[in-house]
Amino acid sequence: MSSHEQAQPTPEQEQFTLLMRGLGTRTVVYQQNVAASLGLYNNDFLSVDILREKGPITAGELSKLTGLATGSVTALIDRLEKNGYVRRQNDPNDRRKVIIVPLYENKEDVIDTYMPLHTAMVKLAASYTDEELALISQFLGKASTVLDEQIDHLSSPTRSKSSS
Repeated sequence: MSSHEQAQPTPEQEQFTLLMRGLGTRTVVYQQNVAASLGLYNNDFLSVDILREKGPITAGELSKLTGLATGSVTALIDRLEKNGYVRRQNDPNDRRKVIIVPLYENKEDVIDTYMPLHTAMVKLAASYTDEELALISQFLGKASTVLDEQIDHLSSPTRSKSSS
């Protein structure tokens, strides 16, 4: 069997992947609405979320993770710094580099925006046993890895438009 040939998915697997795709779509729409409610561009807020997950990183790393050109990332960082979401810090190991440090975790507008979702998700999580949550968490971790791999594949400079 070649790498492109796979066993036919079961109807349950198909339904599951459709639900996951729908969840992804709702997540994107939610993030767009959060960005708008905070007065940010979507790419700006995407970068804030990346910094929340990754912690302090260089502008070059942020460029790679977002797929934005370095000039666009510089303007994005300028906007985020002006609005108090990040600060620039010199890289102690390489004076040519600047590290982008997130500052937004204690911003009241961010907390107020996310608290209803956080509360609803905690309530949803409480409806599962610890064992079920462990399994769900394991799945989400693995699903995140699959998505990271697919993002890398799609953003690969060697990927041709006709490959799948």
